[in-house]
Amino acid sequence: MRETILEIENASHILKLLGDKTRLTIIAILSKRECCVCELLEVFDMSQPSVSQHLRKLKDAGLIKEERRGQWIYYSLNSQSESYDLIQDILQHIPDQTENIRKIEEIKPTLRCDC
Repeated sequence: MRETILEIENASHILKLLGDKTRLTIIAILSKRECCVCELLEVFDMSQPSVSQHLRKLKDAGLIKEERRGQWIYYSLNSQSESYDLIQDILQHIPDQTENIRKIEEIKPTLRCDC
């Protein structure tokens, strides 16, 4: 495992981003599987623009990456981020997201999604 030491400023910014329950949950889900916005909407009680705003903040910080596939954009954890080790350490201390992932996989929102 690589050992990356972050600048205090960068670590502080990442911790502030992940101090938000929604963004922390998104990171936890994306650490297990990639998702598009419509899949994440099944987990959160908020609008698509709100979820997209959280994703944008995480992407701007380099914590997640996106990949366009046809009409959908899929998001995943950026394992190349200099903050990846910090994220992995944090994720060891929060609940597993199996239930939320199961909900996404059962509902299959991409079948009816136009995001």
